[in-house]
Order: sequence, then C-alpha cells, then structure tokens
Amino acid sequence: MAKCGRMNGASASHVVFGLAPMWVSLAVLAVAYAFIIAGLFNRAVVALLGAVAIVLIGALDQHEAIEGIDWNTIGLLAGMMILISISRRSGLFQYLAIWSAQCVNARPAGILLMLQLATAVLSAVLNNVSTVLLIVPVTLVIAEELELPPYPFLFAEIFASNIGGTATLIGDPPNILIGTQAGLDFNAFLGNAAPAAIVIMIVQAAMVHLVWGRSLRASPESRVLVMGMNAPGMVTDWVLLRRSVAVIGAVLAAFVFARPLHLEAATIAMTGAAVLMLLDNFTHRGSKQTDYVHATFAEVDWTTIFFFVGLFVVVHGVEASGLLALVGGKLVMVTGDNLAVAGAIILWVSAVLSAILDNIPFVATMIPLIKGMAPAYGGPSAIEPLWWCLSLGACLGGNGTLTGASANLAVAGIAERNGIRFGFVRYLAYGVPMTLVSIVICQVYVWWRYF
Repeated sequence: MAKCGRMNGASASHVVFGLAPMWVSLAVLAVAYAFIIAGLFNRAVVALLGAVAIVLIGALDQHEAIEGIDWNTIGLLAGMMILISISRRSGLFQYLAIWSAQCVNARPAGILLMLQLATAVLSAVLNNVSTVLLIVPVTLVIAEELELPPYPFLFAEIFASNIGGTATLIGDPPNILIGTQAGLDFNAFLGNAAPAAIVIMIVQAAMVHLVWGRSLRASPESRVLVMGMNAPGMVTDWVLLRRSVAVIGAVLAAFVFARPLHLEAATIAMTGAAVLMLLDNFTHRGSKQTDYVHATFAEVDWTTIFFFVGLFVVVHGVEASGLLALVGGKLVMVTGDNLAVAGAIILWVSAVLSAILDNIPFVATMIPLIKGMAPAYGGPSAIEPLWWCLSLGACLGGNGTLTGASANLAVAGIAERNGIRFGFVRYLAYGVPMTLVSIVICQVYVWWRYF
C-alpha cells in the first residue's frame, strides 16, 4: 500500500466516537467480504461503500484514504485493458484459436492440448479473464463442428488460464497486487513463479488428457470442416493486427527491462495503451476518432477498477488500525520464526481460501500482513519466498471451485448463455483433486528452491 501516516490510538479512538478503530475497521472489512461472497450486490459497489464507511467513521481521513490506493496497480490494469480492447478488434485471438486446431489436423486430443497451451500463453502475456472471453466462443464453434462435448475444453481452458496467469506480473490480478505493492517486477515473476507454472501446466495437461482427451473422437467429415475453416479470414483488420502485435511486444520488452529503464509497470502499460490508441486513430477521420476512443474506453472493465479502488481503502483502514501487524506477529509466534513453516501456512491457506473466496480481496488483505512479518525474519528481502507462496496459492487455488476466480465465472457465463450446463458440483469433482495436485507441486517447489 502507499505510505501513509498511521493514527495513534488516542486520536483514532476519538474520531470513531470512542470505539476501538481496530475492531471497527475489521467490522467494515468483514461486512464487505460477506456481501462480496453473497453476491447480492455488485462487488464494486460494496467495496466503494466500504471505503466510504472507513472514512466516515474516522478510521482514515480523506487524505490517508487516497494515499492508500495503489495507483500503480490501477494504471497497470487500465492500460492492459485498453491494449486488449483494441487488439481484440483485429481478430488476432480468433485466428490463433483456429490456427491451433488446424496445427494438429483437427484431432480432438490435439485440439484440447493446443487450446490449453494457447490459453495459458495468452493469459501470461495479457490476462486470464480477457483471454477466456476471447478463446471460449471460438472453442464452442470448433466443438460444434467436430460434434464434441464442449465441457472438457472449457474446463481445461479455465485451468490453463489461471495457471498461465500465475506465471507473470500481468497475468492475474493477485499477481498485479503482489508485484506492485511488494516491489517485485516482471522479471521476478518470470524467474520465480513461471517455472512452477510451467511444471504444473505440463502435469495438468496430462491429467486432462487422461480424463477426457484419449476418449474424444471426431468423424473424418467433421475434421475436414474444421481444416477447411479460413483462419486468416478471422482477421478483420491486418493493419491493426500488426500494430497491436508490435505495441504489445514493445510493452512486454519494456516490462522485462523496467528496472534499468527506471519505469513502473503502470507507466509502461499506459504508454502502450496511449500509443496503440494513437495508431488506431490514424485509420479514422473526424468524428469516427471520438467514436472509436469512446468504444475503447467503454470496454475497460470499470467494475474491476473501482472494486480495487474501494478495496485498497478498506484494507488500508484495517492496516492503519494495527490489526494486521498484530495478526502477523501471532503468525510469527506460531511458526517459531521458521520461514519454511510460515511459507507452507501461507501457501495452503491462500489456496483453500482462494477456492472459497474471491482471491483479489484475500490477497489485498494478506499483503500488509506479510509486510508486517518482515522484521521478524530479517527484513523485506528475507520474506520474498512468502510472496511466491501467496502468489502460487492464491492464483492456483482459484481453480478449485467454480467461484474461485473471475476467469472461472466468465467461462461458466458464456457456457450457460450457449445452453451448456456448467454446474458447481460437477466442476468441484474435477477441480478439487486437480488443484490439490497443483498445490502439492508448489509446496515441493518452494521447499526445494527457497527453504
């Protein structure tokens, strides 16, 4: 979180009408969590009302509330959303999906594998929610042409999207939070989270093949239909495609060299977004430029943006009250100053709770708690393994249930709109065991590498 002056107990107690600020801020956080889980109201509305409550009760003043918002995270999210919004119009992602199917001669098992790999790679370089929104509709077309059940493909793409998103700073919102607030750059995620994600992707692809891939069959006639699809014809604007690929490539390169360039992730993402918007405007004249700019901004997920804004304020209120420092101290006592035990607890708790709760608010709450543990373990550099435990647990734990991550719900929504049953219990039967395998691999990985 951004730095902010903490209130002492006397002044805080006064401004919250004599109530203990620690418990008042915790109550706001708990109520916000309850409404987010229940889904009665939009989560952005709940988070913003929670932020307002934190200010009105006096747990934070307005200046402190604004300072509690991590604008680097907000800028990175908005910039990447704009890049994806413009790139999508070129037809790039639909082209990649059909090309992947044709690379394996429309064999069902091969398509299942290729779509997983395409989803994982795109989720790593863009983000997992946007990727599934683009890949799933094409997957449904391919499955229909081959007369195959779509469920195995959609399930596999959910897992691949969350695994691919785990690998990079920009792939999954929890990683964006961890990276920007813990000072971990794009290369840090490539060097620490990506190796585990690659191993898990290989294992998960093998498990999906054993469960579904080897039994999928398609008639020769339907395979001919898929092979006859015009993949290049999916591209609606070749000029925009080339510009999009060039700008996204430059943005990824800038992420890799962000440290020597002395640039923050938000600066890079927003620069790329502004450049691609400018290049896109070259092909339009007069009022059409304004129309396309409005259309681009309309596709930004403002619900997520304002959810983050409100959540930052609520969590910062809890942090400023001293509660998270107290919990962190208790965790240090429980682990006996053993970093490996602390890492195991964080990994498994993150995985379990992220399967039940939305992993974004959970991670936002955990970050200041882990920061508060740094002095007991030797400083910020000593607790870096704990950040990787949090990232791996939160991102991969989201695969455990249908409600565990935003990408899961996005796929389920598309499936249901197309008449495909995507039940919670059915997903749970496959999701829990496969997620447990992922977390066991993570546990072995972090013990081997860090402890």
